[in-house]
Formats: sequence, C-alpha cells, structure tokens
Amino acid sequence: ALGRFLTDRGKILPSRLSGMCARHQRQLSTAIKRARQLAMLPYIKGYGQ
Repeated sequence: ALGRFLTDRGKILPSRLSGMCARHQRQLSTAIKRARQLAMLPYIKGYGQ
C-alpha cells in the first residue's frame, strides 16, 4: 500500500501529488522510512533488476 506513494524512482511523492494534508504526509514519510529500514521497501525502486 505504501508503494502507491512512491515515484518510479522510489522517492516519496509530495503532498500536492499525493493529496494528503501536512500531518498525514509526515506520517506517510515516517512509515515509508521505517519500512525501508526494515527492508520491506527498497530505497531505490528496481535496483538490481
């Protein structure tokens, strides 16, 4: 579900594109960064392919 908020290069979408308010955008950023640390999301999409 978090992958929807990443660009094709794996960067976090800005709030103007994701449509979230500032508070939810911060929560999303934290969740994505946490998932990356736990190796649930790649830091760079498509790396090693």
